[in-house]
Amino acid sequence: MARFRYVLIASALLAVLAGLGAGSYKWYKAWQEEQFLSTPPETPGREVLFRVEPGQIFTTIAANLKNEGVITDTRRFYGLAVRSGKGSAVRAGVFKLSTGWLPERVLTELTSSPGVLRRVSVREGLTWWQTGGIIEEAGLGDADGFAAAVADRSLLTAHGIQAPNAEGYLFPETYLLTPPKAHPARHMAEVMIREFFKNARKVWPEGLPSPEEVHRTVILASLVEKETGDETERSRIAGVFHNRLKKRMLIQCDPTVIYGLGPSFDGNLKKSDLQNRDNPYNTYVHPGLPPGPICSPGLDSLMAAAHPEKHAFLYFVAKGDGSHHFSQTLEEHNRAVRQYQLRRNRSTYRSSKQ
Repeated sequence: MARFRYVLIASALLAVLAGLGAGSYKWYKAWQEEQFLSTPPETPGREVLFRVEPGQIFTTIAANLKNEGVITDTRRFYGLAVRSGKGSAVRAGVFKLSTGWLPERVLTELTSSPGVLRRVSVREGLTWWQTGGIIEEAGLGDADGFAAAVADRSLLTAHGIQAPNAEGYLFPETYLLTPPKAHPARHMAEVMIREFFKNARKVWPEGLPSPEEVHRTVILASLVEKETGDETERSRIAGVFHNRLKKRMLIQCDPTVIYGLGPSFDGNLKKSDLQNRDNPYNTYVHPGLPPGPICSPGLDSLMAAAHPEKHAFLYFVAKGDGSHHFSQTLEEHNRAVRQYQLRRNRSTYRSSKQ
């Protein structure tokens, strides 16, 4: 009987100890969880630039965060993400994090911040090589990589561009983006091409015309872009080119000749340049539009080229205040040239409005 009582007491003690052990374990695990959530990995913290690749799974992201010292426990970080409903909300990009942050702040940054964005502004009227230089300066890819991208046949075909390169389709805009680790220049070219077609749908809201018509419009728009910075004149200038083409007159557009001379052009357009038949972009000797766009036109110039003003003007000349004088006859045009060009005040003359 005594022995039975001893066994009973021992069993009860063991049960109590087991209960205390289980409670202690639960308390310890809760304490660990609290420490994870309320204690940063390092104090003071240090800045970490952290990259999330497209399509990267959360467990890999968490492991990389731990390797960088941004979190201390991958399993608990995953649990936090699941409880917060953010397990699949991490964005691709580069993020500026800190080892002094709590896990919840790290998770919020990865799921709601756009990351570290680079800004680049590409204005209207630039050639592809000028754009490449700006891309390189902004740290969004190297100029050589951009040059290769704009002539990449697979990229052009994917967007229906029937031309040797993407000149004219690199839409001028201010871009904010995080460059990918691989091939950033190609990514930038593709972003700009996509932006072009996004805006082209504003020009043709009922649907894009054939690639040939789009390309012809882009060529004309690039000439309009280079000939005037005055948006009120663009449709009228497009109308002049339209009238000259209809009458099979030479376009005689200086910027096309300059484009054909390439990046080495020194700013001095000579008479021999205007007579050079070897330059395929020389619209003083070759009829019709040049073989391709000569810059990236903006939306206003695209609109003007697609919807030229209907009038009888065949000539225009810069007046020196940023605007142009338009003429219907050669005689009137020659008088305007004498008035605004040959007798111009070089100290006050300007080609664009202030």
